[in-house]
Amino acid sequence: MRATLRWAHSDLRAHRGEALFITLATAGIVASLLLAAALFGYATNPWQRIFTQERGAHVWIHTAPGADARRLARLAGVESVTGPYPTESATVASRGTRAAVELRATAHLPSVGRPLLTAGHWLDAAEPDGVVLETRLARALLAEPGDTLTLPGTARVLTVEGIADSAEPGYSPGSQPGLVWALPSAVRAPNGQVTGVRLSDPNDTDYAVQRAVTVLGADAVGEVSTWQQGRAAAQGENRLLGQVLGLFGLGALLAAALAVHGAIATRIRGHLRNLSVLKAIGFTPGQVVRIFLLQHLAYAALGAVATAALTEGLGSRVPGRLGDAVGVWQGLPGHTAVLLAVPAGAVLFIGLTTGLAAWRAGRVSPVPVARPSAARGARLTGVARRALGLRLPAALVLGCHKAFAGRGRSLAGVARLTLPLLLIVVALSAWTTLDRFHGSPERMGLPAALTVRSDGGLADSGVRSLLAADPRVADAYPGVELVALVPGQTGTIALRGVGTHARPYPCALAEGRVARGPDEAVAGQGLLDVMHVRVGDWVRLTVGSQPQILHIVGRSIEPQNAGRVATTSLDTLRENDPALSPAFYELRLRPGADPRRVAAALTAAGGGHLDVHPVTNPADGLSSLRAVVTGLIAVLALIGLVELLTAIGGSVREGERDVLALRAIGMSPRQITAITVTATTCTALAAAVAATALGLPLARRLIDAQGDSSGIGAGIAQSPPPGLLFLLGAGAVLGAAALAALPAARAARRRLADTLSAVA
Repeated sequence: MRATLRWAHSDLRAHRGEALFITLATAGIVASLLLAAALFGYATNPWQRIFTQERGAHVWIHTAPGADARRLARLAGVESVTGPYPTESATVASRGTRAAVELRATAHLPSVGRPLLTAGHWLDAAEPDGVVLETRLARALLAEPGDTLTLPGTARVLTVEGIADSAEPGYSPGSQPGLVWALPSAVRAPNGQVTGVRLSDPNDTDYAVQRAVTVLGADAVGEVSTWQQGRAAAQGENRLLGQVLGLFGLGALLAAALAVHGAIATRIRGHLRNLSVLKAIGFTPGQVVRIFLLQHLAYAALGAVATAALTEGLGSRVPGRLGDAVGVWQGLPGHTAVLLAVPAGAVLFIGLTTGLAAWRAGRVSPVPVARPSAARGARLTGVARRALGLRLPAALVLGCHKAFAGRGRSLAGVARLTLPLLLIVVALSAWTTLDRFHGSPERMGLPAALTVRSDGGLADSGVRSLLAADPRVADAYPGVELVALVPGQTGTIALRGVGTHARPYPCALAEGRVARGPDEAVAGQGLLDVMHVRVGDWVRLTVGSQPQILHIVGRSIEPQNAGRVATTSLDTLRENDPALSPAFYELRLRPGADPRRVAAALTAAGGGHLDVHPVTNPADGLSSLRAVVTGLIAVLALIGLVELLTAIGGSVREGERDVLALRAIGMSPRQITAITVTATTCTALAAAVAATALGLPLARRLIDAQGDSSGIGAGIAQSPPPGLLFLLGAGAVLGAAALAALPAARAARRRLADTLSAVA
């Protein structure tokens, strides 16, 4: 044991850099996997906790005021029903911020869908104008208990009594109104009612919705929201961040394990004589294997344990979403098991690949075997001989030949270096896609920058005049959004009529063509999935009691409403309802116009009768993804550096036997150094080319697959600029050349006696 420890200590002193890199790489991998687990828990468990504690309704059905929703309690599979509660659509304002809300008349705290108070108290009959706000709405309005809310265009004032969590879809500007619980006396102009249904089996949600619509009548049903939609809205971007971290963490773990395997294999090839000496003085094959295995397990365990401890102790103090996720995750039941399993799994995986490489060390013969005079594959190829005949620099030709002489070993080295570079290309593609959402939103399904709604105090002609008077508004597209039942009546989708036949709305298309003629529409991927249709099909939707038959001529990139949107022209919808008037205007601004300043100017010009807000960009919630991608690129670059150092060390050691021959034919130390540098550079160049060729299509498939799963649809993936890819490849090649220069120069200038001893 003492001899083993001494040998391990001397090996550590000789390879300090490798030990440091393995430790840091393991730390980065474990950190990414732990943060991925935290984000998954943060995305799913809070909503599940709220839903369980409030005994959430699996289905919320908005109906006309006269619908007899109590009949739903008699349906098979229905456990309980809450409501119906009269509702009123309104707009509230607080501290200069306006939001569309649904006032829900709730006389008593319900037993199903019971809001969970986080601040203040529940409604009190002594405060007839008191309300309780849903958490996301309160956050958007910067409202706290005791604050007052105004209803623009009226003299009504509401007082915030409390703030509560709810499992229903939260407030989202422009797409989902905020939820406000109020006493019946505060809901003065109800225009609908909502009923919650709790099912015995949540998996029967679609069938239950179908039965409910049949019982109530399609013309009485306005909108249907399910528990799956509430969960998806609550998870939001956190689940995406968790998927990104998990994917790259696993990829980095594989890359690190392969890098460690290659490092050990290279060291074994370069120290065969030392291993034979260890065998000769009494080391058994098992002891030799354990030396390598325990040594690298110790490096990996050090990085894993340190990262787990830092994540547990300081993770919740990280500013932003990651810190919040870690704080919530630490309070979940499975937190301790994951905290132990992830580092242990990473260490065991690295140990497995280490053991496979160390097994070769145990098979080394105790009697040193003379090295062959010529390495396999050392004979010059025909291409190399012809290149020398063309008087190309000998160092360049011999370096390229050396890089690819041993096909199996060379390909393995290129593959190990390709993997981290490939993952970096994928990470850069994700970064570029995110930038495109911010820089060119019109190409990512967001052609409009602002949405303008009137509270009724300003006529439509007045709204058009105000919009036309602002020189920063390039186009104003009138629109209306209706709720439509899908065939089979298992759910609702958004049917939007925006623009006219003369001026169609500029949807960002991923497939098909623009809707120009009557009854033509484009649809988001989410709608195509829900209705099981494709571009070119005809669909029949039900809006109230009126059928709407549309021809889907294109698939649009639709970031809103999980892609469950059909977009046609306002003229098409007016064919069924000539009295239909615009409910909002989508504004496309001129280049350089600031949306916030334009919104403020239009709000002031409208005299408080206009609700103007920027169009929600899904990339706004992914700002933390940039820091995540930066950290992942740093970890992958570290793994690539380990592999480069391994390749350089192996190339230098294998080139020692050629030094005498090269000197004998008249090559200078500088030329001999250039051979090793060229060989390393060729390996890095081949890896960079392979990583780019494989990484770009892989990144496109992964990003588009994520777009499909979220309902946005494929077609959002963006490749990094060619200049950035060139910088990545150039950095890898130049870095390899710079790292190889010093050890190659030392080997080329070694004394002849040292070179002879290495060859012997």
